[in-house]
Amino acid sequence: MIKRFENAPFNHANIRLFIAFRVFYNARFYYPVFTILFLDFGLTLEQFTLLNVVWAMTIVLLEVPSGALADLFGRRRLLIATSLLMIAELSLISFAPSTQPEWIFYLFLANRLLSGASEAMGSGADEALAYDTLVAAGQKDLWPKVLDVQLKVQQIGFIVAMTLGALVYDPELLNRIAGWIGINGELTLRNTMRYPLLLTLGSALVTLVLTLKMTEPPNTDQPEQQGFFATAFATTQLIIDSAKWIWHTPFALGIILFTMLFDHIIRMLLTLNSQYYRMIDIPEALFGVIGSSMSVMAYFIPPLAVYAASRFRPVVNLSWMSVLMMIGCATFALFIPWYGVLPMALVFVVFMFNMFFGSHYLNQVTPSHMRATVLSFRGLSFNLAYAGISLAYTGAYAWFKQRAPSTLDEAQLERHTFMVTSEQFVWYFVMLLIVLIGVVFIAQRTARHRNNNPQSS
Repeated sequence: MIKRFENAPFNHANIRLFIAFRVFYNARFYYPVFTILFLDFGLTLEQFTLLNVVWAMTIVLLEVPSGALADLFGRRRLLIATSLLMIAELSLISFAPSTQPEWIFYLFLANRLLSGASEAMGSGADEALAYDTLVAAGQKDLWPKVLDVQLKVQQIGFIVAMTLGALVYDPELLNRIAGWIGINGELTLRNTMRYPLLLTLGSALVTLVLTLKMTEPPNTDQPEQQGFFATAFATTQLIIDSAKWIWHTPFALGIILFTMLFDHIIRMLLTLNSQYYRMIDIPEALFGVIGSSMSVMAYFIPPLAVYAASRFRPVVNLSWMSVLMMIGCATFALFIPWYGVLPMALVFVVFMFNMFFGSHYLNQVTPSHMRATVLSFRGLSFNLAYAGISLAYTGAYAWFKQRAPSTLDEAQLERHTFMVTSEQFVWYFVMLLIVLIGVVFIAQRTARHRNNNPQSS
């Protein structure tokens, strides 16, 4: 028992700080009201979608260079920068002046740019720091255990954030609670819509404290301070070497592509969930309760993911996840009042499995010296795909809106267009799944040919 405890990964401060960082960085209190928060600030749905494209493209531009810098000059430094950018992005809109609506779009644009930069800086760096801490201690086989605990604890953070974020957004509920405890005052939506943002700003401050306490893993070799050109050359070379390694390793390429497939579609559905819930007649005060319920359900997913990863081959796990995804997307488009929550729950479960499998399989095969860079390529693919689907959704939304019956009023037009556009998700998933299977097949054939004819490489 003592020996087992001594070998436990959670004796390492970096592992505990990594888990706490993931909890506070991802516990965004505005997530349950994400879409309607932007709309209630005065933005249109088209502006909201375009802002998310800007967010994703910012990550795309910075993802891989930031991962290479993390490998070269330290994951801890990149994580500190991540926390500072998170504080800046939330400060910008938490205190946005409501008396000057002409500034709102530009403030949110700056918010999306800073948020994207923050995501890019942290993507892969936190995971690489934690994983290499275990490598240095000869305990890398315990990584699934770390993921198990990290995902469970993160779900507790989600439960708190989703529940509290939705509750503090509702002015009627807060006024009722204030009346019960004898406080006079009349809160309006203009007041309460900032509360989830302020709570998340508090989480950002906590992430800064956590990253300052982290230490660089002892097996991470970092060069001495270099000049600008030497740094740029080393960064570029590491990016090129990592890209070649991914293409020459079909298993790694497949993990990145297939987890990207699930991730960007599910993220798009989750981005639209508050608008979707409104359309299936669910009161706004319950949005957070639904999110919390999903988090409770997802708390039990990591042990199942550990079992599936050890019991089944990756292709088997891909197959059953694909079936669940198709069912979720198809039933999402039915917009069943109240019971329409079930498709969202199903795709969220797939999302949890996808996160676990992506980290587990990719870290297993990735060399330590390029780990953050390779993980950044994974993040790059995720966000490039998310930007693509956001643009495609915006275009499809505009296309279907122009062709809607002219007899519809504005509210009916928005509802009709949203429903018709949502019907395309399942077909998009199936089409892209077939394409990616073809890409991985070609990569495997190329790798096999190169191994059989080494002189050709």
